[in-house]
Amino acid sequence: MQPLVRTSTLVYALLWAICADTHATELLIDQKDKQFSKKSVKIKVGDVVEFRNSDPFAHNIFSLSDAKSFDLGSYPQGQSKKVSFDKPGRVEVECSIHPGMQMVVEVEK
Repeated sequence: MQPLVRTSTLVYALLWAICADTHATELLIDQKDKQFSKKSVKIKVGDVVEFRNSDPFAHNIFSLSDAKSFDLGSYPQGQSKKVSFDKPGRVEVECSIHPGMQMVVEVEK
């Protein structure tokens, strides 16, 4: 019976390692002084970026990129919106209210 216990323990350990490796990472990007807190970031497929508005006025974050197209709509100070990136590629992110706000998200496999 001892080999069966070792085998099942090994199987559970392998499953845990596989599942732990596939968890998405969440990255916070702050919006303050009409700027993103980072000009560019590299993430993995499946990761989530949270865009938090720390300015005393609204932002409307969007992307028209082939790798990920989205429009978060206008949201005020203190609120956050999240975007999950589901395929690799370069994603150019902008604010429709403040044209000078731009950043790049590089999504890797």
